[in-house]
Amino acid sequence: MSLLNKEVNDFEVKAFQNDEFKTVKKEDILGKWSVFFFYPADFTFVCPTELEDLSNKYEEFKKVDCEIYSVSTDTHFVHKAWHDSSKRISKIEYPMLADPTHALSKDFEVLIEEDGLAERGTFVVNPEGKIVAYEVNAGNVGRNADELLRKVQACQFVYTHGDEVCPAKWEPGKETLKPSLDLVGQL
Repeated sequence: MSLLNKEVNDFEVKAFQNDEFKTVKKEDILGKWSVFFFYPADFTFVCPTELEDLSNKYEEFKKVDCEIYSVSTDTHFVHKAWHDSSKRISKIEYPMLADPTHALSKDFEVLIEEDGLAERGTFVVNPEGKIVAYEVNAGNVGRNADELLRKVQACQFVYTHGDEVCPAKWEPGKETLKPSLDLVGQL
């Protein structure tokens, strides 16, 4: 069953951000765009490369009013320890959400029950708290922050311009399509 247009359930989790522990709730994601970036575990192999890639693009996500939330089933204490000990992870400024109870992993349907870990899932959530794009990768395949930013921008465009759609490889400023009878069979 698809998670598109599913509203994120209420949640309250601990997070590590900017050398502080904080609480993040559903109300914090409403009114702006969000990306929930689930990964299996801290102190692993593919995860730090992805989280660093996101960190390198974080300013661009913020410019389009989109917050990044990385999420694993580790605790906020483990996030801090990883941040303090890894050159790649020490660059992260976005909130690192802790999901040791698996509430978020279950809500987004990425929990690997037998391992107690999250799949490598990426979710774009609109200002209403609804999932508008997502993908789940195999645990051994890393994701690309450039493509994720492009997807967020495309989702934002169609959210604002509901009568237009974004074709493959669309980027801001490029031509969109306006679905009509005239386009049927012409593309």
